[in-house]
Amino acid sequence: MDMRSLREEVEAICAKDSRYDPAAYFFMREALDYTSRAIRSEDVATPVPRHVSGVELCNGIRDYALEEFGPLALLVLNTWGLYRTSDFGELVYALIAIGKFSASESDKQSDFDNVYDFDEAFAEPYKV
Repeated sequence: MDMRSLREEVEAICAKDSRYDPAAYFFMREALDYTSRAIRSEDVATPVPRHVSGVELCNGIRDYALEEFGPLALLVLNTWGLYRTSDFGELVYALIAIGKFSASESDKQSDFDNVYDFDEAFAEPYKV
């Protein structure tokens, strides 16, 4: 069993594919945890972790980024190489490939395509 840390795994991914900053992968891990907690708190009948869909994760990423970075969320995500929700799918599926995330049989990377527009999701809430 390969016991490399997430940091080592991300470094290996970024050495092969430099489109995304390593911070984006760590943010994705945190955003999945955030989304899972949010879903559990909404669904009190099922307090145990359950699978998070691509759309749910995209929405959780938006909420988490706005909470963490406020009006700078779009800038931070763009700095990491993230410009559209399909970029989230790229990160998720890279993490699935190394065994850090899992997917159900019905999951597809395309589940992350065009979930929302980044400007609308991250800039609009702060326009005056």
